[in-house]
Amino acid sequence: MKNLLFGLLGFALVFSCNQSTNTKNVKVKTNELDTRVYLGNISKVFDAHGGIDTWNAFESLYFEIEKPTANDAYNVALKDRKSLISMEHHKLGFDGKSVWIQNLDTIPYKGNAKFYYNLMFYFYAMPYVLGDDGIHYEDVDPISFEGKEYPGVKISYDAGIGTSSDDEYVLYYDKDTYKMSWLAYTVTYFSKEKSKTFNLIKYNEWNTVAGIELPKKIQWYIFKEGKIEGADEGHGSVSFVNAKLSKEKPKDGLFKVPEDGTIIE
Repeated sequence: MKNLLFGLLGFALVFSCNQSTNTKNVKVKTNELDTRVYLGNISKVFDAHGGIDTWNAFESLYFEIEKPTANDAYNVALKDRKSLISMEHHKLGFDGKSVWIQNLDTIPYKGNAKFYYNLMFYFYAMPYVLGDDGIHYEDVDPISFEGKEYPGVKISYDAGIGTSSDDEYVLYYDKDTYKMSWLAYTVTYFSKEKSKTFNLIKYNEWNTVAGIELPKKIQWYIFKEGKIEGADEGHGSVSFVNAKLSKEKPKDGLFKVPEDGTIIE
């Protein structure tokens, strides 16, 4: 899996990583037909969101992120993760080999294109992107919020998986419904070193798209010394709209570098 990265937006929520584990490390197993079988509570989370087999039947995903003047529109090929982000002033794409940027006017793109091109897709495609290859699952102690406990599943990666295989994530779920409730994650893209500082996102609004539960809104939270202190209004939230899933592959050339595009080295 190309790992989730959010250092670009400067989130620095503190999360203690000294949690004891409750079960043994669980790997995805495959049978002789190479059908992926997910063990433990992560399988119940997938099922609560529509089922990972249902998700894997789709070839493409479209969604928009609400912005004040013009929404950012995302097209993603789900099997090879080629992508195109159409923004008000730019287009940002990945053709399977290179990340590229196209300026649509005189306003230059100031972000880190390699960091950003798949960033919001992975936050949006939760929990299904946690079913990618090379992942290990491990149950961890729950977190508490407003008197309710949320059990957790820690996700780690085999060496060499994605651009930051040292990244770690903890998915916390509702113990009654098994729906995803929180995501804690580290960022190692810039430091290239394993981190003990986790950022925290709350997932509590969902939208049904072709039988799949996808997030409607996500909100960053402040988490210090093992306690969730409340919404981080300074870093805010992201709202997703106009989502579509399709079993048809994206059109050829959609992700191709345009003639006036620039490949990011």
